[in-house]
Amino acid sequence: MVTGDGSYIKKINRSLILQTIIGHGIISRADLSKVVGLNKATISVQVSDLLDEELIIETQQEHSGVGRKPIMLSLNRDCGYALGIDLDYKHITFTLSDLLGHPVLAETLPLTTSDYDTIVSLLTDRIKKYEQKCSDSRYGMIGVVIGIHGTVGKDEKVYFVPQHQWRDKDLKADLAKEIEASIHIENNANLSAFAEKVFNYHDSDNLLCVTMYSGMGLGIIMNGDLLKGYDGFAGEMGHMVIFPHGKPCPCGNRGCWELYASESKLLAQLAELKNKPDITYKDVRNWIADEDPAVCGHLDQFFEYLAIGLNNIINLYNPESLILNSDILKMQPNAIDKIRGHLHSKMSHYRELSISVLGKDACVMGACAMALKNFLEVPELRLELPSQQLPLTVSNGSGTTAAL
Repeated sequence: MVTGDGSYIKKINRSLILQTIIGHGIISRADLSKVVGLNKATISVQVSDLLDEELIIETQQEHSGVGRKPIMLSLNRDCGYALGIDLDYKHITFTLSDLLGHPVLAETLPLTTSDYDTIVSLLTDRIKKYEQKCSDSRYGMIGVVIGIHGTVGKDEKVYFVPQHQWRDKDLKADLAKEIEASIHIENNANLSAFAEKVFNYHDSDNLLCVTMYSGMGLGIIMNGDLLKGYDGFAGEMGHMVIFPHGKPCPCGNRGCWELYASESKLLAQLAELKNKPDITYKDVRNWIADEDPAVCGHLDQFFEYLAIGLNNIINLYNPESLILNSDILKMQPNAIDKIRGHLHSKMSHYRELSISVLGKDACVMGACAMALKNFLEVPELRLELPSQQLPLTVSNGSGTTAAL
């Protein structure tokens, strides 16, 4: 039996009230009382506190009926901002969002080095600039969450990043020496899965998200919570061996799944095939549209290798929703049908197989959402997808971020 004093109960009620306001977007006190199941007096006290803190605002709803216009409550989305960062192999993406997870600034910086100290310095400089941009709001920058393409422990230390060859780095502590805002470090696939849950699959409590860009990762949500494993390393399915004695992997094994089914490896194969080192997604799209036989042959093999890993994942976790985050899959007509064509096992059970609409924004969107959840202290966060994603400002690292 869970027990607690008055302040503890008040905190729980506050969380539920705030969560309900966010989930509904706009709601009256009377409806809030009905949904949460608290009496009007309790609602009134809590709402008064939230108004004083400027976390919520009041507006009058337009209506054509007789009588007073109802006073509606909604989140004060501009009273603070969250910074999400996707620290990938060849670039770093920054997205600053309001308290509803809608991006207000976005920027990507190319990375030409794997030197840890250089990247820490770059991150520190950029985060400070974003802090300054948020300084006029009531709460300023409410938190920073950084997505890492590697193993991140429950202690938020970075234990291994294969593509940068980083080992045992305490990025959070190193940044905290210069940054005042709250900082959290998380695996990028976990953040992508969290974004899918928060923005798209609100009612799916058993969700898997496979990220397929520079490598392959698996974000796992089971019973509504991120599944991280004993140390926090669960989900490194890109390093699941599908070919014994196969290609050597930077992780130390051979025949890892991401060597055969990640976008980066497919693009490298196509670049070699076409003798075109600067291959782009537009090139791939055109080759698919032209039904280039050599490219289609590589893609058929890509789908087969992808399905091998997915079959293993499905048998391990029996997911409700299995989401594949890949730009190349979006280009391929009937991609889902092609994948299903390789899933023959009668043991495999899942409810839904789909391609993510979030794309490469998933990690930073999940990072922003996690910072918001931590700041608002709500048990569950349900946000609406932004009606329009911001185009990224591509910078060489010497300029400043412009409002978009």
